[in-house]
This record gives sequence, C-alpha cells and structure tokens, in this order.
Amino acid sequence: MSKKGMLAAAVAASLWIGAGTAAAQTAPCELHVWPAERMVSMTSGLLGGGLLDAALHGKKDARNKAQLASALDSPTQLDSLQSLDLKALLSLPADTQIVRHEQPLERHSMNKVKTRRSDSKAACYSELIVADVFYQKAAIYGRSLKTLFMVRDFGNDDKIDFEYKAWGGNGLKLFPPKEGEDAIAALDELGVVFKKNFEEFANNERKAVAARRKVAAK
Repeated sequence: MSKKGMLAAAVAASLWIGAGTAAAQTAPCELHVWPAERMVSMTSGLLGGGLLDAALHGKKDARNKAQLASALDSPTQLDSLQSLDLKALLSLPADTQIVRHEQPLERHSMNKVKTRRSDSKAACYSELIVADVFYQKAAIYGRSLKTLFMVRDFGNDDKIDFEYKAWGGNGLKLFPPKEGEDAIAALDELGVVFKKNFEEFANNERKAVAARRKVAAK
C-alpha cells in the first residue's frame, strides 16, 4: 500500500473510532421498570392486628389480595407507570428510553442483588422497581393502598451510584366493594391510587436527590 493509501486508512480508522466514541457518549439513557410480585392485604379491627385479627379477617384478606392481583397485574402496573411522565417525575434526561420488564423480580432478592437487574450495557442506566402493593384497613385510619418503590441509578457501570426506596400511600373510598356496590369502579380506583402513590414517591425522591447534590456541593 502506498504512503497516501496508508495515511487515508489511518484517517478513516481514527474517524470510525471517533464516531463510535461519540455515539456511545450520545446514546440515550435507559430506565428499566419492573412490576411488583407481592400483593398484601391486612385488615385490623379494634384489636389492632395480631394473630386473632388475622384469623378473624383471613378470608376477607385472601379475597382482597386476589382482587389486587387482578386489578394491578404486571401489565397494568407497567401501563399505569408509563401513562405518567416518568422522565419528568424522576428528573431523567428527555431522551431516556423506558424499557419495561413484564416478569416481576423475586421479592426476596430485591435488596440482596446490588448489580444491574438486566443485561443492558447502557452507559447511562437506572432502574425503577415496584416492590410491594399493600392494601390496609385499620379501625382508626380507614382504608388505604400503599406501594413500595425503589429507584437505583448506576451511571455507566455496575455499581449503584444512588438508591432511594420509599412508600407512597393514599386513601381508598371504593375498594374493596361490598355486595351490591360497583365492583368495576372499586377496581379502577386501585389503578388511580397506584399512580398517585408513585407521584408521591417521585416527589420525595426528587427532594432526596436535591439534598444529596447539596451535600456533595459543599
């Protein structure tokens, strides 16, 4: 090969490497989202919980749990979250790609695994995990739906840079439906409150991020 040909090949190679590096730097961020596996129902009367309360309300809680699993199955959880502006709520870059995972993570492994839960190699990578969906009826406080969410930011490697886990919770008026009441409206209410729970969580998560940045800036 002539000197001119060798020079041209070297220039082309450097341009290709430069283009690849630029593409990696400008590749969109990814937010991977998983639904909850665990549904819980707990009804407590004036006894305030415990084994006796569990025995008295066992059948009712089993029925409530089945209705929760039906109304907030994995696709519905993911659809509900994607109907919100996740990028704005979690202060993510505008070009972030939302990657949904239909299969829930095993609940017992959620806190143990500290690496990425997907095989993505994205240089800008974060996760949103729904951990628990929890219906509670208390004699004093009434009925509510609580949801435990977890956000983990990994940056460009397999090490967690930031993690925030917290509950979002709001009251219920229609669920669970009594005999003769509108069951569809009661189940629809779960989806509405599920989204409110995430908005509450995200608001607190943004405050936690802002506080963390403020400390880092000192």
